[in-house]
Amino acid sequence: MRFKSKVVSGSQVFAVAGVNTISFAIKASPALKKGLLGFAVHRKDPTENQQFFMYGFKVFKDIIPVPDEKTKVSTFEHPVQSFSWDDFTAKPDRAYEYTFHPIKGTPKNLDRSPKPIPIKVRTEPLYSNLEHDIFFNRGVASSQAYRREFGNKKPDDLTPPARKERALQWLSRDLDDALLKFIRNARKDDTLLGCFYEFRFRPAADELKDAITRGVKVRLIVDGKVNEHTDKDGFHESFPRLENVEMLKAAKIPSTAYTLREARRDAIQHNKFLVLLRGKTQKPKEVWTGSTNLSVGGITGQTNVGHWIRNETIAGRFRAYWELLEKDPGGRHDDDATTKRKRNADFRKDVEAIQVAPDTVTKVPKGVTALFSPRSGEELLNLYIDMVDNAEDSAAITLAFGIGEGFKKAIVDNPPSGNLIFMLLEKKDKPNKNSTKPFVAINSKQNVYKAWGAFVRDPVYQWARETNARILELNRHVAYIHSKFLLRDPLGSDPIVVTGSANFSVASTKENDENMLIIRGDQRVADIYFTEFNRLFNHYYFRSVLEDRKDDPDPEEDSLFLAKTDKWQAKYKAGKLKAKRLKIYTDMAGAVVL
Repeated sequence: MRFKSKVVSGSQVFAVAGVNTISFAIKASPALKKGLLGFAVHRKDPTENQQFFMYGFKVFKDIIPVPDEKTKVSTFEHPVQSFSWDDFTAKPDRAYEYTFHPIKGTPKNLDRSPKPIPIKVRTEPLYSNLEHDIFFNRGVASSQAYRREFGNKKPDDLTPPARKERALQWLSRDLDDALLKFIRNARKDDTLLGCFYEFRFRPAADELKDAITRGVKVRLIVDGKVNEHTDKDGFHESFPRLENVEMLKAAKIPSTAYTLREARRDAIQHNKFLVLLRGKTQKPKEVWTGSTNLSVGGITGQTNVGHWIRNETIAGRFRAYWELLEKDPGGRHDDDATTKRKRNADFRKDVEAIQVAPDTVTKVPKGVTALFSPRSGEELLNLYIDMVDNAEDSAAITLAFGIGEGFKKAIVDNPPSGNLIFMLLEKKDKPNKNSTKPFVAINSKQNVYKAWGAFVRDPVYQWARETNARILELNRHVAYIHSKFLLRDPLGSDPIVVTGSANFSVASTKENDENMLIIRGDQRVADIYFTEFNRLFNHYYFRSVLEDRKDDPDPEEDSLFLAKTDKWQAKYKAGKLKAKRLKIYTDMAGAVVL
């Protein structure tokens, strides 16, 4: 939900609340900006009868000249030097009272006399009776918090066992619990139809077996492609087939309860969804979908989201898609070329018949649209590109496998005055020495701001060396950004959220088995995704900048220490990223005063 404070001496605070994250912005008057050193942020939690000044990250060099990893400071003495700020420590369905205290003076003689600006907010519940519930894991094994709590150790190396479980729970947040709750929600005579690329998360497998035991009909489709091969790195067994089959057997899920998806070996069965059918009438009711593979790495390592939707029409479409996939459609390895082409073409036609895809943003209806792959053309991918390229004020997207050629071609002519675009990438976008195509750089010249999977490799000032999901052996391939969602004008009156299993690529549109939801006009859904995108983008943006400066032995002082004067505000001059980003908040639709 969106909130705003009353105007205090010409200044005002705005807030967007998700489930665990709240994003703030401050519209400061010219008088307040003069000599402003920043804000001390106070939080009051009436539920727990708790109040304190929030902790800060940067310090005044005059006060703490040599901060180290043990340095822990309050914004009361080392204020936030920003007109936007996020609280990543909020709890679900909780009322909070924040007070932003403007600080002037000098680091050694702080002036706290300007009037504070209070604002009341409330976070979204973790579980609701509404159409959508959304669950993000923490997705930041590369963090100072993980290092402090668990010493950069692999969960398997932590003792006693309870500490390992605590580490995994910290990483997963509530994502695993929500998935298991969805399965437990199925009662006797209900049906669960599942479709999974990776099926190797034992708690979920056991929960599905328990569902069978209590009289739920469980039918699963898992990727069973025989894709073993040998390359320069040696022999590779079929993945994820072997591990999927091993887990099915370990959980004692009967062979009558699952089907292996084996056709179309060159594509992947990339879905991750469950459909709940209620009672003996088998009424489609609810769907669990999103980007989360059923693996320890999917739940605890890379960034992921689970999306629980209660919508009979959408559940019916997912059932139709599941029933199509159960037949293991498409070309097979022993087909001749003509037969293979025909089978693949028929399969795509059947997929497209489940739901006609809109080809322009104006044709996207209000509410929820479920779309499936593979499809015969790239119209759906082009729709996503248009959503990003032609947003009215801003767009945000997660890209696990880089910025596709179609996105670059559309965005490259975006002027600095155009819409803001935020991209969260698995890896830095840089030239590929093995490619013959010229590299197209997309950056702030096109109003594009990028962050990518990075971590603090060496101690720097108060930041200690970090680990990451790959070092912790949580993920073998994608270590950081695995989520697949897109936001178009998320704080506007008509936001669009796209979320699901597809990677916004040609392969995910034309070849792989995929599912996506397009959710239009639901501000609550947009707010939850927006705040979580902020959390992840801000976390990795700092680390991306630090990584870019790794060859600089003396990074700019003002990037690691608080400024001693109001010069930090220069980053908010008209035309700069921070000013443009701030305007998204101050112009947002639907903000209320509590």
